[in-house]
Amino acid sequence: ANTLFNIWIKYKARLPEWYYNERLVKVGDTLVQIKEYKLALLQCYERYLQQFVSIKLDDVMDDVHRFKSTFFPNDVRDEKAALTFHALQARNVCVYQMVCSGDRNLQNPESLQTCLNVLTSLRLTMQVALPQENLCWLIYNGTIQIYTICRHLMVMGQSAKVLEYLLWASICMESSIPLLSVHYLTWRATLYTAVSQCYFDCQAGIHGEIFARRGLIKIDELKQLEDTSSSLEHTETEKIFREATLKMSVMIFKRAVYESRRKLNSVRQESKVNPRKAVNLSWPRTPTERLLVEMFDGAAAQFLAILEALSDSSRNLLPPHPPVPDEIEMRNVTSELFSAGLEILSENIFVITAGEEGVSGDAAVKFVKLAFSYEEWDVFYSALEFVDNFLQTQDGPTWKKAEIELKLLTLMRPLVFSGKFERSSPIRDGSSKEASARQGSKKTQTIRSELLNVEESLKPEDPFNDLMILATTVFSCVSTSEQNVHPDKEILVDVVMCLWQKCKTEVQQIQRSGSDCLEYIHKHQAYQWVRILWIMNEIIEKSNIADTNVMFAEITLCQAAILENVADS
Repeated sequence: ANTLFNIWIKYKARLPEWYYNERLVKVGDTLVQIKEYKLALLQCYERYLQQFVSIKLDDVMDDVHRFKSTFFPNDVRDEKAALTFHALQARNVCVYQMVCSGDRNLQNPESLQTCLNVLTSLRLTMQVALPQENLCWLIYNGTIQIYTICRHLMVMGQSAKVLEYLLWASICMESSIPLLSVHYLTWRATLYTAVSQCYFDCQAGIHGEIFARRGLIKIDELKQLEDTSSSLEHTETEKIFREATLKMSVMIFKRAVYESRRKLNSVRQESKVNPRKAVNLSWPRTPTERLLVEMFDGAAAQFLAILEALSDSSRNLLPPHPPVPDEIEMRNVTSELFSAGLEILSENIFVITAGEEGVSGDAAVKFVKLAFSYEEWDVFYSALEFVDNFLQTQDGPTWKKAEIELKLLTLMRPLVFSGKFERSSPIRDGSSKEASARQGSKKTQTIRSELLNVEESLKPEDPFNDLMILATTVFSCVSTSEQNVHPDKEILVDVVMCLWQKCKTEVQQIQRSGSDCLEYIHKHQAYQWVRILWIMNEIIEKSNIADTNVMFAEITLCQAAILENVADS
């Protein structure tokens, strides 16, 4: 930083102003590419912007007229305006990335507020640039940056606060004539989908459907214009319109599949279709499947619609879940969606990436996780068989990671949902080890054999068997040097919380025994509880999830207290 500072000071008086300013911003862009965001912000972009304002930059971001008079004294059509716009936009990117590097989960309220301030600044910059067609590139880049930040905040449960910014980004794409072309339609449809999803997250599904229908109308308007004069290949254009239409149709189906049943007179109730008995019936078998066939062509599109209809941002993988709807018809729709998804999985090939000829592996894995979340155990284990057969033949880190995550779910099920359903998992079945021995790379086989060996080393009659299998398996997963096969942090958090809930009472009893700790452990045969507690702390440390849940501090303190008691014994 000091070296760069000295260079700028040394050469500022020796270089033409325009050249100096261009180099300033260009060096900042280079620093951003290598992720040196703080250096780019302080020594490049803000240094460039300080020529316009001596006070804090955020202080001029609350009024559009003040903003224009400060940064564009010679009007936005001035030849220097483009560089200023770029510096303003790049500054916002750096501020956001610095927040992420220090507080990715936005646990500090100030981090969240900074992100919202960045969104406001981006919107203001785009508002000033929007009337200038030659600045359409800035509008396009701005929508990407807004979308990136908003998706992050949506995952953090802040959909209500980002909705207005996603709406703004969508309207900007419609208001810039150069961005109305077919070339940008895929991105515009992505923004429409994000707005719709935001409404659903805010429990305003009707507005989500209305916005999706509006998007469908906009797409159709562009299609009619394109039919008269197309500069692209016809097949390429058709594919773009088909994909954009599918995105909107999926968001419409997300609400329509439930609401269409609410509107029907409940003179006769549709029976719940048993996923295993439904194979004897011809497709479409239920009202849900008939709506799928009516709205979507092909298994891939139908399966995507099913996933979106079942997805709910307020629903976690493990309990507690949102309250179950009182209407039996709504519960029937959910069961029918799972039944339809299982039928599609059983009848179609799996493909590595999404396409029209089969169901993508990622989508199939997500379906299994949804079945687990909804406690649809027949569907869960049946789908798991199909998906596991696919995963056993794959070598990539993405698929090894998926296999590990599904294994952890099967191990958690008897602990979280004890007594609800008993069935052996295909992933835990020893025969799968033999069946897969001839498949996959050497690395893949090593990981799979390690997972199986962990289970085989534990005695079935051990009262801590299920807990210890889960603990040692996840510890083995996070101990591997291959970071890209580690389970998602969300699942790791769920696993640790599951283990803690099961052993919390026992380990706290050990902690309260004080200086008699060793005697208590020996008397009550509590060694296993201490071992599980140690494993939990190792998982927290190795997976860097300590800052994701305040409960993890209690786990660490509990272990520290027990170790102190042992030392005093």
